[in-house]
Amino acid sequence: MDTTGTITGTITGIAIHSTFLPHEDAEASLTFYRDVLGFEVRNDVGSGRMRWITVAPADADGPSIVLYPPGADPGITDDERRTIAEMMAKGTYGIIVLATKDLDGAFAALTSRGAEVVQEPIEQPYGIRDCAFRDPAGNLVRINQVR
Repeated sequence: MDTTGTITGTITGIAIHSTFLPHEDAEASLTFYRDVLGFEVRNDVGSGRMRWITVAPADADGPSIVLYPPGADPGITDDERRTIAEMMAKGTYGIIVLATKDLDGAFAALTSRGAEVVQEPIEQPYGIRDCAFRDPAGNLVRINQVR
């Protein structure tokens, strides 16, 4: 800590391991991430509405996505569950940003596999070229082009 009370220094050896996206239908989400995006299943536990599925790009050792039932936490109230369900239905609850060198190729492949298009590839005013899809749970899946 420096004289202003700010914590200084870095912590080494920390990496992003996984991120969580909610699902309402495990099979529909599994189909999207495995069959449409081409991710591999790394773990699949539970059953029915209480199912957690871990997926990641098949050719990468990096972070994974855990698809989870958002209302499973016993600490969530019924009002919070309703709010989560409403936000998921509007597509405002979960977002993930992926990246590829071939945005047009990825867009063509995903549309040919039936992915729900939110935005076709476009140059954004902030310097990113990207597109967007929605997964079966309503989560926004943006794909940035790596330059």
